[in-house]
Amino acid sequence: MLDITDAVESARTILLGLNREWIKRQGDFFVESPINFLTAIIWYLRKYKDGEFCTLPHVIELMQVEYDELFTILRTQKEIDALINPFVSAYLRDAVEQLEGQIASAKITMARISSPALYYVLSGNDFTLDINNPEAPKIVCMGNNPQKIQIYGAVLSLFTNRLLKIINQKNKLKCSLVFDEFPTLTTDIIPTISTGRSNLIATCLGIQDASQLRKDYGREQADVIMNIVGNIAAGQVSGDTAKQISERIGKIMQDRESLSINRSDTSISQSKQLEAAVPPSRISSLSSGEFVGMVADNPDCKIDLKAFHCEIINDHDALKKEIDGYEDIPMVRQLDHTIVQRNYMEIKQDVQWIIQSEMELLLSDPALTHLIIKK
Repeated sequence: MLDITDAVESARTILLGLNREWIKRQGDFFVESPINFLTAIIWYLRKYKDGEFCTLPHVIELMQVEYDELFTILRTQKEIDALINPFVSAYLRDAVEQLEGQIASAKITMARISSPALYYVLSGNDFTLDINNPEAPKIVCMGNNPQKIQIYGAVLSLFTNRLLKIINQKNKLKCSLVFDEFPTLTTDIIPTISTGRSNLIATCLGIQDASQLRKDYGREQADVIMNIVGNIAAGQVSGDTAKQISERIGKIMQDRESLSINRSDTSISQSKQLEAAVPPSRISSLSSGEFVGMVADNPDCKIDLKAFHCEIINDHDALKKEIDGYEDIPMVRQLDHTIVQRNYMEIKQDVQWIIQSEMELLLSDPALTHLIIKK
């Protein structure tokens, strides 16, 4: 994170990921207040000793500190003074109900990811997210757990959001982003889709249905995501999604023939009508492996026929042979409960050390004692 705006985006991503209904209420007082509070915590840890303790577990533990000590050490960082001033004012005025309403939303939400196992994963520093760095290219693969999809989805959204900001720069290697079950993430993918192409970033989003995207992102943002992509490939879908894809593929002139029979003669009339190339009823009855869609082209490589309706023909024997030859991913390190629990306790001790050392520094310097809050 280079400046405080990065902390704001990180705080917004993690809180909206844990409270999906907040996405539709952005701008409300009791939505923006927790985001500001979490931003202040994140940026304080980022500036403290150059981010040595700037991890999500340290953020969660620092949020649990008593208000006297917490607000005191936060006031030592001038960049977040505007963010914490409303909370400090409410605390000093004894507006406890208002303060708890603002902060408790963040504390209760973040408590969902307070577990030794997640602390171990999130406190590591094994690699960086600049996957298209010419000097150190890498492949990052992250997977969710269907049984804990909301909790893990928020954490994955945070990683994804930071990754998108880092890679969308000039003079980087070309890279591809593949997001299966994209609605389980809470991330601002629109800038990457719209500007990433010029930086050689190919983005592929996998969703079950457009209604799923509208449910989690809201109608406006879901419509932007659906309409901004250049290529679309759809299997069997129904309802509004099928209608939207049919309209996107467009209409073609089709021959029509009508037969009229009466008592004296029989007449046949032929005509041409503009009708959907792939009607919604056809899309809703596609077979497995059958797809319709539309592709985009480049100025130097024009495509005359952009719409397609095709079927993927698989060599099932070759696929089975390949699957049978899969090897297990090698184990990187062996973990046990003791290691995970020790890391959990070390994070708690780190936060206590930060509080104690900062309070001692303030108490020993007469020029800084005015920052200490006591009630």
